[in-house]
Amino acid sequence: MRTRAFLPVLAAALALAWSRPAAASVALGLGADYLVDPSQGAFQLTLAADAPLARHVSVGARFGAMLVSGPSRLGVPIDARLRIHVQRVYFEGLVGPWIITKEDPAVRFHGAVGFGVLSRGLQLGLEVGYLDPSTMIGVRLAFPF
Repeated sequence: MRTRAFLPVLAAALALAWSRPAAASVALGLGADYLVDPSQGAFQLTLAADAPLARHVSVGARFGAMLVSGPSRLGVPIDARLRIHVQRVYFEGLVGPWIITKEDPAVRFHGAVGFGVLSRGLQLGLEVGYLDPSTMIGVRLAFPF
């Protein structure tokens, strides 16, 4: 009797061991944001890496270089992200420090939510968030490789 109860558990364990896990992904991205107050633009060149957490969920990081307008300042955006994939659409949450030179304080909190579409060679999305002390809205374009 015990052997029969154990067979479904053994079959499930073998199926999980036999299945191929999803591969991690890396993407080179471009971003453009409008900071509502004080009406500035921010442009990013980023590299993002994601690893699968579950079937439709991945966790990762995004980091890169940034140019903030009026007056021009350089920065480093760093975000941790949680992404949910539903067929060709994604939803994500991002949080992390953004470092901006010639600012006081130089390290600013960034938090955002985004959504967009995925294809094999392109990711296009919108992002709405907060970069201390301003609300921001932006577009993202990424090229997975």
